[in-house]
Amino acid sequence: MVVKFTDISLLYPNPAIREEMPGDLMIRLFKHYIPHAVLLLGLLDLLLLFVAGELGWHLRVSQISIDQGYITDRMAQLTGFALVVWIAMISVGVYGSEALRSMRFACARLLVAVSIGIITLAALELILPELAFWRSMLFYTMAIAMVLLGLDRLLIGSLLGTSAFRRRVMVLGAGLRADRLRKLSQRPGSGFAIVSYIGMTDAKRVVEEAISRDALHDLGDFVEILGVSEVVLAIEERRNALPLKDLLRIKTMGVHVNDFSSFMERETGRVDLDTVNPSWLIFSDGFSSSRMLSSAAKRVFDIIASIMLLLATLPLIALFALLVKLDSRGPAFFRQRRVGLYGQPFDVIKLRSMRIDAEKDGAKWAEKDDPRITRLGRFIRKVRIDELPQAWSVLKGEMSFVGPRPEVPKFVDDLEDKLPYYAERHMMKPGITGWAQINYPYGASIEDSRHKLEYDLYYAKNYTPFLDLLILLQTLRVVLWPEGAR
Repeated sequence: MVVKFTDISLLYPNPAIREEMPGDLMIRLFKHYIPHAVLLLGLLDLLLLFVAGELGWHLRVSQISIDQGYITDRMAQLTGFALVVWIAMISVGVYGSEALRSMRFACARLLVAVSIGIITLAALELILPELAFWRSMLFYTMAIAMVLLGLDRLLIGSLLGTSAFRRRVMVLGAGLRADRLRKLSQRPGSGFAIVSYIGMTDAKRVVEEAISRDALHDLGDFVEILGVSEVVLAIEERRNALPLKDLLRIKTMGVHVNDFSSFMERETGRVDLDTVNPSWLIFSDGFSSSRMLSSAAKRVFDIIASIMLLLATLPLIALFALLVKLDSRGPAFFRQRRVGLYGQPFDVIKLRSMRIDAEKDGAKWAEKDDPRITRLGRFIRKVRIDELPQAWSVLKGEMSFVGPRPEVPKFVDDLEDKLPYYAERHMMKPGITGWAQINYPYGASIEDSRHKLEYDLYYAKNYTPFLDLLILLQTLRVVLWPEGAR
């Protein structure tokens, strides 16, 4: 006899599970997924930064006894202060998963972000004095901003708990895919919590706690009772197993329904090569054909930014070129053949960080504590100074600031044979920085290259100027907190 469950308390006797606040879905901003809670937190932070600027103004003018004036008279300064510090917060990862889960981590990143913002504003005063605060006032606004932003996070944490940033997900399936989702949900910083697994077939279960579909009278009612905000289809074999009636009912209830590959893409920021197939890549949203305008804008940005970067860092490049010559025998610059757009080869130029005989036996990946790297080379790799001369390749149009990492032809030939869809990464210009570079440490194996390819495919599929901006901002985080540079 099959027992039909309709009371949630019979299935989940733990009240903590039943009473957990339902999480929000994500909003897709310029093809990039941002959780509603994170977006609201960011907008609240922007407002608090504006308030901090105003409070700092009142505190300072009261000390020197001058007329406070009207807030409309300093609207440009307040807005500039809030935006500069807010952009710095995005750059250093204040809205990353770790900062959303750990107050200590959040405060450390906030301190760095506010400090960078204040330094930028102090420098801005020298260029545009009519738009900037007095430097003596920035100390007060920095202190007030830290207090307000810290209290903001403490308040949200105490009132809403970590569930404020976690969506409630039901998984249809109990096999290997469901188990992968379970492991993903248990990782620190996960943006979702799985409230139930439903075994849709009689196949052997990997997730033992899954509830049989036959034990539920109405799956739609069960979704409503649990406060589910999203249902993920994680069935191993879809043939004759798709619960179309249930999915239609859930969809019309306003609950988001997602397939496994799309869900993994959104939650991990990469295309999952283990489950993706050509038809999914062809028919899923992405790889937009309307890129002519954005590509032209990207090229204009590359030209302007590369000229400015080369002019600004020319003394630094010259200094380290001299130091490289003094540190080890050989030329200051290193030239190597790489594969670029549409598989066309080009020469990349970097400051030399290895011994001149490093590739006497052919090109090979750098290893941890690689003995081929010079003493100075280890430092310039860690802070990415060796990458600066690549701005010349950007100016010539062989590279972009943002894009997949250009690889050596020998590696490309090998990887195209071993990794599916590897050739697709060459449909975009290679970049100095990229989605894979900021999300995955340096790759030194086929498996590492596979993971980085997943990020590269995500970038190619979801490219927008907004995503480029996010990558450029997050590159500052990678430079400040080196993650796997070799």
